[in-house]
Amino acid sequence: MDLALLSFRRPLSSLSCLLWAFCVALTTASSVGCGGTGTNPGGNTAVTVLSTSTANDKFFQFSATMNTLTLTSQSGKTVSLLNTPVSPEFIHVNGTAEPLVTVNIPQGTYTSATASLGLADFTCATVSPTTGTIATDQFSYDPVPADDVSVSLPDPITVIGKSMVLSLNLLVSLSASYTSCYTTGIEPFTLTPNFSITPSAISTQPTSSRDGKLNGLEGVVASINSAESSLIVNSVDNSNNWQVAFNGSSVYQGITGPSQLAAGMVVDMDASIQEDGSLLATRIAVYDTDATDVSLWSVPMIRMNTFGPQVNVGDREGIGPLLLGDGAPVDFSKSAFNISGQLTNLATLPFPAEFTGANMVAGQNIELTFHAPNNYSPSDYGFPAATITLLPQTINGTVGAVSTSGGFTTYTVTLAAYDLFPSLAVQVDQATLLTNPGSVVVYADSNTQLLNTSPIAVGSVVRFYGLVFNDNGTLRMDCAQINDGVAE
Repeated sequence: MDLALLSFRRPLSSLSCLLWAFCVALTTASSVGCGGTGTNPGGNTAVTVLSTSTANDKFFQFSATMNTLTLTSQSGKTVSLLNTPVSPEFIHVNGTAEPLVTVNIPQGTYTSATASLGLADFTCATVSPTTGTIATDQFSYDPVPADDVSVSLPDPITVIGKSMVLSLNLLVSLSASYTSCYTTGIEPFTLTPNFSITPSAISTQPTSSRDGKLNGLEGVVASINSAESSLIVNSVDNSNNWQVAFNGSSVYQGITGPSQLAAGMVVDMDASIQEDGSLLATRIAVYDTDATDVSLWSVPMIRMNTFGPQVNVGDREGIGPLLLGDGAPVDFSKSAFNISGQLTNLATLPFPAEFTGANMVAGQNIELTFHAPNNYSPSDYGFPAATITLLPQTINGTVGAVSTSGGFTTYTVTLAAYDLFPSLAVQVDQATLLTNPGSVVVYADSNTQLLNTSPIAVGSVVRFYGLVFNDNGTLRMDCAQINDGVAE
């Protein structure tokens, strides 16, 4: 079965994409920034802006082209945080963060901020009431009206020292809404991007995005400077590139060391922010060592088909010659299956942490690599993926039970009905079915980063970030990080 894989962004409208039809293609002062000491000559500070979001599971994609982002000082002077427009995707950094840009700005106290956006869009998924198959609905503005964009500073920000970090947080629940995720025409919706900017302290031994540790950075190596032990990596959402250094403490997965890195390779990295705003890799994973004609997609799986070795994926992040679109079919008949090396405790879990073509399930977050030129035509089952790697993801849900299992605290989490797992599990003719798709058992150990501000109890709404496995029909997460939840 051939599926059209084309996707476009349509302003002032919503677009419903059914998998059995054509999908059209084609974020005096009390907040002081930390991370550097002393002052720079000329009174400037290197400011690294991180993109992050606070979201429930209502959308699986939210992108925005940021044309301008400015800070205004208490004396009325404005400075720009962007040298050129950037187009980050925000849902994949729900509770985590990625570097957006590093810029030098004058030291001082800043009391307000503004932004202007070009295209912004968000996507939800549901099941068609008429066909029983998956439908995605995309809502967009291009450009977003200036009055609909807001940027808040919860407290004034003091820019001081050699360097500091600012987190640009998209508050997703305040930024978008829709009446229905399934429509065959114009559907009422709102798109009012709401950002907050806060300073982040940087530690010399960071443990999370709150103090300078960035996990799961995905991209394609653009160049390598062996003499300076560094590389340039283009981010998978194609919004920016990162300068990444490596040293004798960097851990390598899939390769033995930096000598095996090559331009064109796909990398999955953990890194710490350095004083100059650059990144130092603590982990570099290569799940596919082929660097020819590379395309990289980081997407949710939205359908596991029964008629052959094919899955369909949602349109979230992609880079390379193969065009990504909602409903894109992927042929996994010759794929190598991997699990992200970000979490290293898989062997100690009290369940088999496995990810294969037989147990992957719609709703999981995956990385796909392909090797094909831009004029490539898919097979009967879609684009042939060289590798499919299970990646961590964030779920937002209500805790129904708290227990222990071995050295783990377990949380039984009930998902909202619109979450991808329960939404997608009811599709007709789907190969892999879950026993209870609305529930995930979360496993947290001593390595789990606890960033929640309130104790977790039955009834708590919490965001959990980690690897989600299908264990014989039961969803189980190996949890890396816990954040406060978002109202459902």
